[in-house]
Amino acid sequence: MKIAFKITFLLLIIFVNNSLMAQTPLYDSLTLDTMRAFTSLEEALKDPEKVIKLELRKKKLKVFPAEILKFKNLQYLDLSKNDIKEIPAEIAELKNLQYFSISKNSLEALPIQIGELENLYYLNANQNELAVIPYQIGKLSKLKYLDLWSNNIENFPNELKDLKSLKVLDLRVILIPDAEQNRIQALLPKTKVHFSPYCKCQQ
Repeated sequence: MKIAFKITFLLLIIFVNNSLMAQTPLYDSLTLDTMRAFTSLEEALKDPEKVIKLELRKKKLKVFPAEILKFKNLQYLDLSKNDIKEIPAEIAELKNLQYFSISKNSLEALPIQIGELENLYYLNANQNELAVIPYQIGKLSKLKYLDLWSNNIENFPNELKDLKSLKVLDLRVILIPDAEQNRIQALLPKTKVHFSPYCKCQQ
């Protein structure tokens, strides 16, 4: 029994070590910017574990490709300039995702699961149809850049105050009253928040 226990224990150690060695490290932003990107799902799916950076800009996508969820080591995802209307809740499975751009699509909402992307430092969702921001966005403790330029957002959650790493928040081309602009800036005293002047014109 002792020998069998020792063999089982050794095998467990080997399995754990191999699993740790197989994990892809998180790359810094400069490395990700200069890294070669996969630009087609077909090529990326040939070896999913090697997909760190995926760019599917201007692919005329109507839906979020479910195949993307197979890329467990994905750290950089660009889906800008498509016609995607919804991000699935399963986006939370991409635990290594650091950079996510889904600008110039047709999004009406961000999923609440966006808050589970604990390594996300860059989120660009400008030029969509967003009406609200989920309060779970406050869980993104590493988020440094949030671009929501040109959306239809009317309510901004108090949980924005929890974005302690946020350096830039772009809210231009959104109709935000002066008092609300002041409240948002007060929530993020160390963040550079870009607003457009509130139009007081009579209708």
